[in-house]
Amino acid sequence: MANGYLSSRLSNLLSITNKRDLIAAFHVSGTGKRRDPRLLSTPITLKRYAHKAVMDTGSRLKLVRESYKLSQRELARRSGVTNATISLIEQNRVSPSVSSLKKLLEGIPMSLADFFTFDQPPREHQYVFRASEQPDLGRHGLRLLLIGASVPSRQMRLLREQYAPGASSGEEPIVHSEGEECGLVTRGTVELTVDGQVSVLNAGDGYYFPTTLPHRFRNIGADEAEIISANTPANF
Repeated sequence: MANGYLSSRLSNLLSITNKRDLIAAFHVSGTGKRRDPRLLSTPITLKRYAHKAVMDTGSRLKLVRESYKLSQRELARRSGVTNATISLIEQNRVSPSVSSLKKLLEGIPMSLADFFTFDQPPREHQYVFRASEQPDLGRHGLRLLLIGASVPSRQMRLLREQYAPGASSGEEPIVHSEGEECGLVTRGTVELTVDGQVSVLNAGDGYYFPTTLPHRFRNIGADEAEIISANTPANF
């Protein structure tokens, strides 16, 4: 890979040398050991590290922040999240909701998809995404299974959203700078709040709204709820 190139999924914004270097740092960052510069120039077999693909959010956030050469204070200023909260997240003493994590990543900027998949090898000309190839971007009883995460320059986002009873997209409403979102409830009962307007959706009900409006989803039923949703442009 050329210098300065991480992948189109990271929008070429990382200041490290290349994606291989990020992966190398990623796999030693949680060990408590000093990062040996030699590791950053040693070829890596991605398959060898497949069992380490999932990492705690705190270590992942710290690595990404440092790769962008951002201090906790600067990231706090950019994202509107307090410096103390960022510190607690990186120590894994606080686990952020989906809406809170998204807000934090917007200060980098980085999408949720990039955040959870930057250590995975890119795949070209992939048109089918098996159930095992859909990364989960969710938190706290909410599974957000993203279809087509590795597609370069995606123009839309398609999710399988699965909410455990009582789970939600977060206490803080989600707001995007542009775009539209639509979805269909396939099972369960979901409370949808858009710009202060509350609606209860059951299986077969759908929605369509501008994503510039603050919105929030919550499972108010006794069973798991599922939504198939899409939006454009891709903001996850």
